[in-house]
Amino acid sequence: MIYFISLAIVSIIFINHMMKFDFLIIGIAWILLFFLLSVRYTRKWADIPEKNYIRKLFFTALTFRIVWVLFSYIYYFIKTGLPFEFGSSDALAYHDAAIWMKEIGWSQTMDYLSTKSIADSGYPIYLTILYTIFGDSVLIVRILKAVLGAWSCVLLYKLASRNVGEEAGRMAGIFCCLMPNLIMYCGLHLKEIEMIFLTIAALERADNLLRTKVTFWKVLLVAALVISLFTFRTVLGVTVIFAIGTSLVFSSSTMMSSWNRVVLITWAIIAIMVMAGGTIANEAQSLWEHRSENQTAKRDWQVRKGVEWAKYATGTVMAPMMFVLPFPTMVDVDEQYNQQLIHAGNFVKNFMGIFVIIAVLDAILRRKNWRDLSLLGSFVISYLGVICMSGFANSERFLLPGLPFLLIMAAYGISILDKSYFKWVKLWYWVVPVMVIGWAVFKLGSRGIL
Repeated sequence: MIYFISLAIVSIIFINHMMKFDFLIIGIAWILLFFLLSVRYTRKWADIPEKNYIRKLFFTALTFRIVWVLFSYIYYFIKTGLPFEFGSSDALAYHDAAIWMKEIGWSQTMDYLSTKSIADSGYPIYLTILYTIFGDSVLIVRILKAVLGAWSCVLLYKLASRNVGEEAGRMAGIFCCLMPNLIMYCGLHLKEIEMIFLTIAALERADNLLRTKVTFWKVLLVAALVISLFTFRTVLGVTVIFAIGTSLVFSSSTMMSSWNRVVLITWAIIAIMVMAGGTIANEAQSLWEHRSENQTAKRDWQVRKGVEWAKYATGTVMAPMMFVLPFPTMVDVDEQYNQQLIHAGNFVKNFMGIFVIIAVLDAILRRKNWRDLSLLGSFVISYLGVICMSGFANSERFLLPGLPFLLIMAAYGISILDKSYFKWVKLWYWVVPVMVIGWAVFKLGSRGIL
């Protein structure tokens, strides 16, 4: 109801810039899907055996993703003439690059990629392998994304259940299954789905490693997953390493034995020494050193385009809102059709933000179990913090890798909800429409339309 009220207010006040009908219908469908089915599945799957839950979770997630892949393929074809999103640039570039690399052969491909950043190599290689095996099929790649997306839900459940309990873990898996953004990206030719899968897998296997007997193969698998992240986005690899290191230092003895801690810290020191002089370390250092320049350049570019108020959206302003960003675009401005198409998913994230805040404050102030949640917490806070300070604080695509872990925190917040916390939730019912309407005002006002 809060979504419908917010949408109605924005559409009436800014009727000359109201979203197109198809965006309205798709948004309403996503809201009903997430909020109604999350309630239904949480109740229905609460007490079934774990194997049954995992099977239902995987195939339900896979079904929704494949349906969207097929629908979006036709929808984009009708709207753009290509099976790619509105104003596609990166996705089409990945597609064309993979076709070209398949044609020139692996030797020349490796020579070409050696001149590029490591973070630009992983996804093109992955696409090239798929195109070599299956041909230049956009649809097959996206169906594989649906499989990885469904698998991610299962891995997230396993990670969550070990950290915040079975009840919250099952909720987190269901939220991941139904989250509009995570479904919609399966219909895009971007690298986010694969990147999210690797991130969840790396943290899930690392968490398992911290809690069980250390073996060479377990360490090797975690290392391989972490290194693979650097071939997709440098900051993800860095923040995953930071999260694992934080957990090694701060996790309580009830979670990790002293012997495990000593062995893994030794492994970590050796790994850091090996990587310290390499290309990955240089890229990470460059990313950190240029973070302020990137933020300034992004703001200057936006101001030059006429987005005058963008200069106020600095990292200092945006960082405190990291748990709820990005805001949903519910007005038609600058032909930002992709943002309008995904507005319902961003609304879901805004609404669930209060439960994330409850989870964080409860872990620090009431239960004081933050040490055992340090793996999840340090990753989310460090990754979102870096993005907020880099000039892409409201960029849905850059914030997306943190979303599955925010869903874990939201599920945990819901599982510990009591009367004292519910007062905050009722206050949040009023805050969310203000954020939605305020963002519409910002979108239009910063362009001098109001």
